Amino acid sequence: MGGSDARALSRSLLDLCRMRKLTIATAESCTGGLVAGALTDIPGSSDVIDRGFVTYSNDAKRAMLGVEASTLTNFGAVSKETATAMAVGALERADVDLAVAITGIAGPGGATPGKPVGLVHFAAAARDGRIIHREHRFGAIGRTAVRQRSVVEALRMLMDLARGPQAQVKPRRTAASRLRPRVTRSPRRHAVKRRPPRSPRG
Repeated sequence: MGGSDARALSRSLLDLCRMRKLTIATAESCTGGLVAGALTDIPGSSDVIDRGFVTYSNDAKRAMLGVEASTLTNFGAVSKETATAMAVGALERADVDLAVAITGIAGPGGATPGKPVGLVHFAAAARDGRIIHREHRFGAIGRTAVRQRSVVEALRMLMDLARGPQAQVKPRRTAASRLRPRVTRSPRRHAVKRRPPRSPRG
């Protein structure tokens, strides 16, 4: 997965958002703006892309996206909780329809116990309240590769939200119920009122 994948996904995402009149904001840490860059590299993206937040430090996450200090302290910058808070923060501050956030450890350094190089958390949020989170452990495949794969995954998540909520499929009736024989009812007979016999006229 490389630049061609990101470019193709970016085109498809922009076309879909344009058709559905959706706007996008990005909030990036380890990718440093690469998602926004992939999208804005496509001509005509300005009618979909509103802005991108590059929040590399914890201070930036707090100041620009409103991530709570307690979230960063309790869960760390690379966590589901922080990624979700980043996505929601971008959605609210940009007043857009969709937002995606990325925070991870691209390497080669930065690993901590339980959080190896290649760990990336993604979150995407929609104006209608839908929020999705994904965690990927790409491994020590190199800083550039981790960042490139993260861009592709973020674009895919935006595509999932842009398609809209899945419509609930009504349970189909079983064949037995569909083929239930119809009971034919005999026509109701209306009682005929008999007139009393006429009395002879005198």
